[in-house]
Amino acid sequence: MVSLQRLPVPRRTISSIQSIRTTRPFHTIHHRPSSSPSTRTTIQIQIQTSKPTPLTSIRPYHSTLHPRPPTHEYTNSQTAILTASLPHIPTHGFTSAALTRGARDAGFLDVSVQLLPRGAFDLVLFWLASRRGLLRGRVEAGDVFGEGAGAAEGLSVEEKLRVLVVERLKMNVDVKGVWQDALAQMSLLGNIPLSLLELHAISNDILTLAGDTAVDSTWYARRMAVAAIYASAEVVMTRDPTPDLLETEAFVRRRFEDKEVLRGKVEGVGSWVGFWGSTAVGVGRSWGLKI
Repeated sequence: MVSLQRLPVPRRTISSIQSIRTTRPFHTIHHRPSSSPSTRTTIQIQIQTSKPTPLTSIRPYHSTLHPRPPTHEYTNSQTAILTASLPHIPTHGFTSAALTRGARDAGFLDVSVQLLPRGAFDLVLFWLASRRGLLRGRVEAGDVFGEGAGAAEGLSVEEKLRVLVVERLKMNVDVKGVWQDALAQMSLLGNIPLSLLELHAISNDILTLAGDTAVDSTWYARRMAVAAIYASAEVVMTRDPTPDLLETEAFVRRRFEDKEVLRGKVEGVGSWVGFWGSTAVGVGRSWGLKI
C-alpha cells in the first residue's frame, strides 16, 4: 500500500504594503504572522488617523477692526451721578471735576466717578440725550409752537424744522461758554461713532416732531441736511455774543433758505434732464431704434 506524503501548506505572508499619502486620513495595514502551526493567517488592521484640524472661526459680516459702538445706557447709580453733575457744567465744564461734585451731591464717594467708563465724555452724551428728551417734552406740552393742539397746523414742515432747531440750540445757552470743549471731546477718534449717533438721533427727532412722515428715497437726505445745519449752527452758537442767540437764529434761517434754493435747483435740473431724456427717446424710436 502506497502511503501519500502530506505536503506542507504554503504559509501566506504579506511582505510589504506601500501606503498612499493623501490629504485624507489613511489606513495602514500591518501583518503579524501567526505563531500557531495552523494555516490560518491573522491580519491586524490598524487605523491611523491624523489629528482633527480645528475649524477656523467663521468670519463675521462686519470687520473686527470696526466693532459696533457700545450703547450709552446707564444704571441707576450712573444716572444719579450724571443728573447731579448737570448743574455744575456751566462752572466746571464737561470735566471730571463736574462729575466729582455731582457724585458728592448724589451721596456717593469721589471714587464713584470710576463707574463711568468714558469719564467726561459720558457727561457730554448724557447732556445731549437729556436735551433731546426735554425738547420732546416741550413739544408735547405745547411750549414750542404755541398752546393748543392746532397751534402748529398753520406752520409748514420747513418752518417747524427751523423753530425746533433754534429751540434745541437755545437749550445750550447755559453751557455756551464750555461747549467748545464738548465739541473737542466729540471730535476725538474714539468718540466719533457715538457722536454721530447722537447727531443722527437729534436730526431724526426734529424731523419726527415737525410732522415729517415721508418714507421716500430722500429719507436719509433730509436727515443729513438737518444734521448738517444743526452741527454748523452749534459752531456759530459758541461765537454768538447775543444773549438770545439772535445771530445763531439768523444763521439757521439763512441755511434753511439756502436748502430750499438748492432743492429747487436740483429739482429743476432733474426736470430738465428728464424732459430732454424723454425727448431723445421719442426721437430715437421715431427713427426706428429699439429703445
